[in-house]
Amino acid sequence: MIGQSMRPGIRRGLLVAVLLALGSCSLRAPDGPVSDPADACTILRERPHWYRAAREAEARWGVPTEVLFAIIWRESGFRADARTRRTWFLGFIPTGRESSAHGFAQAIDGTWDWYRRETGNRHADREDFRDAADFVGWYTARTARVNNVPQSDAFHQYLAYHEGHAGYRRGDWRQKPALQRAALQVSEQARRYRSQLDRCA
Repeated sequence: MIGQSMRPGIRRGLLVAVLLALGSCSLRAPDGPVSDPADACTILRERPHWYRAAREAEARWGVPTEVLFAIIWRESGFRADARTRRTWFLGFIPTGRESSAHGFAQAIDGTWDWYRRETGNRHADREDFRDAADFVGWYTARTARVNNVPQSDAFHQYLAYHEGHAGYRRGDWRQKPALQRAALQVSEQARRYRSQLDRCA
């Protein structure tokens, strides 16, 4: 009698547990990498929703799509699961990673939390391209406001993206030739993306 009366309750409990488990994780697998992340036409063809997300960020924040694409290209190669390198003690004992940066935009924890608080996008996910694109748009708009760097200036926008607004203002990047070369790559890639987008967008 007790067992029979509990069965419906158990079934309901199991159903609720399953629904909660499904609701706590994404049912959509993260986007895999595109076959040629350096080609905007490939991105448009293979991930058209990425292009739409970039255009939405451009409309909201003012960042040109080619600059947004170039920053993400340099930061993660358009890989949702990109993370910084592991660190090791004595060469074989893992001690963590170089930083908390991960996802498409390689945003660190503190800056990502700042973005979520300021925009109200509290459930933003660094492995979701739409959220990552909005983050890049937000950050470059802030750089334009705080550091007076036009959002179309991919070279200096990337320097500020990498160094932070205060670090960029101090000019720390002037003593970092490797970072300057990376910023030049971003600038050149942005120009290539612009040419490609003019052809196929």
